[in-house]
Amino acid sequence: MNATTDNPNAGTAPGDETAASPPVVINAQYIKDLSFEAPNTPAIFATMRNQAPDISINVDVQAKPVEANTFEVVLHFKTECKAGGGVAFILELAYGGLFTLNVPQEHLHPMLLIECPRLLFPFARNIINDATRDGGFPPLMLGPIDFVAMYQSQLAQLQEQAAQAKASGNGGTASA
Repeated sequence: MNATTDNPNAGTAPGDETAASPPVVINAQYIKDLSFEAPNTPAIFATMRNQAPDISINVDVQAKPVEANTFEVVLHFKTECKAGGGVAFILELAYGGLFTLNVPQEHLHPMLLIECPRLLFPFARNIINDATRDGGFPPLMLGPIDFVAMYQSQLAQLQEQAAQAKASGNGGTASA
């Protein structure tokens, strides 16, 4: 057996700076904020037996630099469950991660708003599931989130805002 073909690190001295760093390192994951309210219990349980609940879920992703190549990415969830005109529960979760990214600058934004949230999501989904179940309701099982579509939507919104700002800057001139 040839050690150089079986071991990709063969021939690389420990601490050799030419060894590639992983593109994403998860330094920490944590709950920044968690709130669960069930303002109409226990009466809402009778209502929910007779009527399917209406559940709305809003998701937002925010990222900010912490230090060189290290960023905090936070998934914000706001979930509201209503039944029979009353609020069954409100759940808010801010779930964060501290990431070190070793990627070219042009890939930084998509990594922060697509890949990092994708890595955090299963853990946040589990917290939401447990919180709703522990609150006396059926567990809220979130489906997968398309962070690529969210990112593309955000880019389209920013481009539209930039176009509107440019058009309003030229709003004083008219052409015949």
